[in-house]
Amino acid sequence: MTPQDYDEPIRTAAQREEDAQAAQQADTEELAEEEKEQEAVDVASHLSAKMVYHVVRHEGEEELNRPTNSLFWSGIAAGICISLSVIGEAIFAEGLPVSDWLFLVESLGYTFGFLIVIVGRMQLFTENTITTVLPFLAEPSVDKLWSIGRLWGVVICANVIGCFIAAFFLAYIPAFDPGVLEHVRTISIHATEHGAWVGFCKAIPAGLLIAALVWMMASGASGNFLLIIIMTWLIAAGGFTHIIAGTVEMAYLLLTGDMGVSYAIFGFWLPVLAGNVVGGTMVFALITWGQVRDEVINPLET
Repeated sequence: MTPQDYDEPIRTAAQREEDAQAAQQADTEELAEEEKEQEAVDVASHLSAKMVYHVVRHEGEEELNRPTNSLFWSGIAAGICISLSVIGEAIFAEGLPVSDWLFLVESLGYTFGFLIVIVGRMQLFTENTITTVLPFLAEPSVDKLWSIGRLWGVVICANVIGCFIAAFFLAYIPAFDPGVLEHVRTISIHATEHGAWVGFCKAIPAGLLIAALVWMMASGASGNFLLIIIMTWLIAAGGFTHIIAGTVEMAYLLLTGDMGVSYAIFGFWLPVLAGNVVGGTMVFALITWGQVRDEVINPLET
């Protein structure tokens, strides 16, 4: 037996020990990586109010800096797609038997347009009642106020144009059964018949719910799809008024001759617009700003 034969068992044992150490190190590194991933998930799923504020504010600052042309076309797309909320309600109402609980199921159709618009990241005016206001509250300036006015003006005009395009399609293009269109008319009349004061009051909860939806989605909580369905279903089931979805209903009644221009502007559109802004900005945005203001302005004192 040669000297190399005696060294072989020793080298083999040493190799086994090295392999065991390498495997143990690999297991340790894998465990550390899993712990880091879990920590990242936990942080993303449990953001503090301050961190949620920063997320929403960052989104708002990005929106304020977007080109006018981008805002305009995105707003038109949102106005067209939000019509699917009214259409969805009408399809449910046409296909389901008449019952006391019909309106609860019918209201589920109201979520369709919002799902498309929000998941598709289109410009919906009521979402901007909180996102674009938080940057201004943190650093008030004439420039930021002007930027908010520009964005609000462009988006609301684009949304209205999109709503009228969708309403024209409903009124004059034979794409839907007469039964569905009759329910569109009934739903539209019911949504717009309250008058200025009641319409304003019913618009406040709708504005608050949309602002709350934006805040909750920014918190990193899972299940945004379900959040959108629940919050927008609640708007319909509660009989609240949303300015953009409501504009589709208003436009349809105007085009079919069931509503006059004066009532459309002063009895519905302006009061509902004001109510959504009050609910989204003066109520929810100011409340959320109040809970993080000291942490943002005086971070060393918290």
